[in-house]
Order: sequence, then C-alpha cells, then structure tokens
Amino acid sequence: MSSTTDYNELLPVLKAMKPADVLTPNIPIDVFVQEAENLYHWCLDDQQALTKVGLDWNLATTLPSRAGACREAQSLWNKERNTREEAEQAWKEQAPAAFDLRDQLLHDFRFAFRKSEGLLKRVDEIAQGDTNSDMVQDLNDLATLGKANTGLLTPISFDLTRLDLAADLSDRMGDLLGATNGERKEVSETMQIRDKAYTYLKLAVDEIRECGKFAFWRNPERFKGYVSNYNKH
Repeated sequence: MSSTTDYNELLPVLKAMKPADVLTPNIPIDVFVQEAENLYHWCLDDQQALTKVGLDWNLATTLPSRAGACREAQSLWNKERNTREEAEQAWKEQAPAAFDLRDQLLHDFRFAFRKSEGLLKRVDEIAQGDTNSDMVQDLNDLATLGKANTGLLTPISFDLTRLDLAADLSDRMGDLLGATNGERKEVSETMQIRDKAYTYLKLAVDEIRECGKFAFWRNPERFKGYVSNYNKH
C-alpha cells in the first residue's frame, strides 16, 4: 500500500491515542522509518524464535503500514511547516510597505477630514493599536472609509486608486498573517498526528527489538539486526 493509504487507514487509531502516551521523536523521522522497514525484513526470518519469547507477531506484520503512516505524517508536517516559513518570509518582506501605506492613509485622511469631527473620530479609532492584525484591519477600514468620502479626498489630490490598493493589500496580508500566526499554535494538529504516528511505530519497533535482542543474545549475526544503527542500542 502507499504511504497515503497507510496514513488514512491508521488515522482513526492515531487520533484516539491519549496525549499523555505520545512521544516526541528523538531521531530523524526518515532515519527511523527506514530502520523500521529494515527491521521488518530482518525479523521475517525469525518469526518462530521471536514468537517463542512472547512477541505478538501482529506487531511485525503491521510494521510496513505503521512505517508508511509515519512517513506520510512527516510529509504533511513538512508541508505545513514549509508553508508557514514561506508565509513568514513573505510577511517580513511585505509588511513594512503595508504599514507605511496605513500610515500614509491616516495622514491624508486626517487632513482631508479635518473639518469633520465625526470622520476625524473614526480615523482616530482606526489608528488605535499597532499590531500586525491591527494593520490588516486598518487597511480595510481605511479603504472603506475613503471610498465613502471621496468627495473630501479628491480636493487634496488624493489618488483614489490607493483605496483599492489598501483593500487588496489587507486581503493579501491577512492571508499571510493567517498562515503564520493562525497556524502557530502551541502544537499544530499536523505535528500532533506526526508525533502519534511516530509513537505508534516506535511501540512496535521497540518490542520487536527487545524480543530480538533477548532471543539472540548469544547469536551476534542475528542480534545485530535488532540494534538501531542510529542510536547503537
């Protein structure tokens, strides 16, 4: 089966795992998955010896699907992480211009609306706050306010196309902010599933290795197949 199929079939099992039972990977996932697949092929010749010392052979037969699910979960996590990192970089590059446009509009509106107490109050309300999310909302609010009062903006030679620019920029920056802050939870769901898939695979790998090392403690040729090359134990 494909890794995607393995992942989809085991997803209900992974989601049902209790958070307290979930482990954090202490080995690169690609290395661990490959070692698990190597272990599967190695232990096939030792079924009798392993089951004799108490191994549930189902752990061995499910190793390929557990490994596939873990590989797919890691791929999904990598995709999410890369998307977020790309969005963070785009935000860093584009945010200064967006903040500058917001400040320019506030400056222009205060002058254009200087004789309207109500409009000035609205501009002051929009200007409150200086966070990233404030800026995104401010651009859209200013675009809306400006379009409703073009008669006061035109006399000061205000370029009305900047209102559409502000609205479009608000949408674009909002998407970027959502891809950065919105997904920046303590632990994303995708990462949780990856950790659960790792844990589910590790449970089988550890049990098979323990049984193998016990059964072949005096047979170095078979014993070596139950030792992690990465951790050397």
